[in-house]
Amino acid sequence: MAHLAKIAPALFVLLWSTGFIGSKLGAPYIEPMAFLTVRFAAVLPILFILGLFWVKSWPNDKKAIGHCIVTGMLVHGIYLGGVFWAIKQGMPAGASAIIVGLQPVLTAIFAVGMIGEVISRKHWISMAIGLSGLGLVLGPKFDLAGSGITLVTISVVFFSVIAISVGTVYQKRFVPNTDLLAATFWQYVGALLVTTPLSLFETWQITWSGELIVALAWLVLVLSIGAIMLLMLLIRQGAVSQVASLFYLVPVATAIESYFLFGETLSMIQIAGMALVVGAVLMIRAAPKRT
Repeated sequence: MAHLAKIAPALFVLLWSTGFIGSKLGAPYIEPMAFLTVRFAAVLPILFILGLFWVKSWPNDKKAIGHCIVTGMLVHGIYLGGVFWAIKQGMPAGASAIIVGLQPVLTAIFAVGMIGEVISRKHWISMAIGLSGLGLVLGPKFDLAGSGITLVTISVVFFSVIAISVGTVYQKRFVPNTDLLAATFWQYVGALLVTTPLSLFETWQITWSGELIVALAWLVLVLSIGAIMLLMLLIRQGAVSQVASLFYLVPVATAIESYFLFGETLSMIQIAGMALVVGAVLMIRAAPKRT
């Protein structure tokens, strides 16, 4: 476990960044809420079976279960549902990614207000540097010609970012000791409570292609189980503002992956932005943890 804790930040960024690629691969074949509902529903039996072998004590306290469900509604259901919906309405992924880039700052603000986390001036400066670097990385991907950039789509994505920011702090405050596997199981129950009703407004027309099956398998096993359990582990062990700073690195990793997988170009400005982001995150991670 100690060894996993050391590599968890880098491993989380690597796994989480592939979620955008998996979503891009499967999106043409299924509507967004149906996509997420199928994904979350597929996760539950896998987690339950794993839990039979590895969970020593499932939570039987209704409060603990309720807190896990609320966390799942915020972190998975509302956040992913909102971003997926906005992109489906035509909002360019680059534009949504810029709004999502506000998450570390919002999480730090909520951490101060909800759990009294103390954040140093150096930390705030580092976050500002990281946000600037993120703007350089994502700037070339921002397409103002996209018809999906509307007040509604911008508001939905911003609300989604608020949801995951609050959910991250909520997890730290109310679900500190529940078994990670069991907590993750109940979180996906909460996620389904959000996406299932919303999916009823869709047609549920699914084209079962090889790309969709591969995307679902990757998102279920790697993202919804592997990456999320790493995130819960990081939140439990560290200051939430430090954990949130890792999300600055996700677009950087995605841009590099897209360069190799899809032949997307990387300009010198983007590379300079990546250097700023990495430097800012290293500054934040090196700062003393204050809680």
